[in-house]
Amino acid sequence: MVTDNGVERTSRAAATRQLIIEAAERLFAEYGVTAVSNRQVSEAAGQGNNTAVGYHFGGKADLVRAIARNRHQQVEHRRQEMVEQVRGSTEVRDWIACLVLPTTRHLAASGSPTWYARFAAQAATEPAFAEVISVEAMNSPALNEVRDGLEACLPRLPRDVRHQRAEMARTLMVHTVADRERALAEGTEPSAESWEAAAHGLIDALTGLWIAPVTPID
Repeated sequence: MVTDNGVERTSRAAATRQLIIEAAERLFAEYGVTAVSNRQVSEAAGQGNNTAVGYHFGGKADLVRAIARNRHQQVEHRRQEMVEQVRGSTEVRDWIACLVLPTTRHLAASGSPTWYARFAAQAATEPAFAEVISVEAMNSPALNEVRDGLEACLPRLPRDVRHQRAEMARTLMVHTVADRERALAEGTEPSAESWEAAAHGLIDALTGLWIAPVTPID
């Protein structure tokens, strides 16, 4: 039997990259992105070569991007399906659901423990890494359609208020999901009995945030 060594090498490299992504996601979630060295990631991924992270990904920002991309690819099809169901809706809650449910349902389907929500929360505290994840998310056609759909529902909301509420919504969503993931991983009682209940509570809160009145400031 003739073996294509080039195909074998490519396959091994892809498998190693995935091991590194999974190890980094867990370590970054537990300890923070800046607190974890490439050497620690390599060791956790079972790589004898401590330069494996640099070899496969370059800098830490590239590794963060790879983690985000890995998860986005898994969540994207769920979001696309939801967008197709609500396309044309003028209800804020429909579009908020398209933001929240694809991620929470992916985490629910993954079992426990998971680390992605806590990884995202840790990365959000570091501006450079938060920007990496934000740019990666902008490559999602479904997510961009959700943003457009939400904006179309709120034509009278002033631009500065829109930006402020987008920041508040992002913070609430990231940390609420991360808190539940952490509680499940640590075996403590989360505030909602299921991912679905937690998601709908979050959707309710975010909808209220977006449609709240605007207080005029003189």
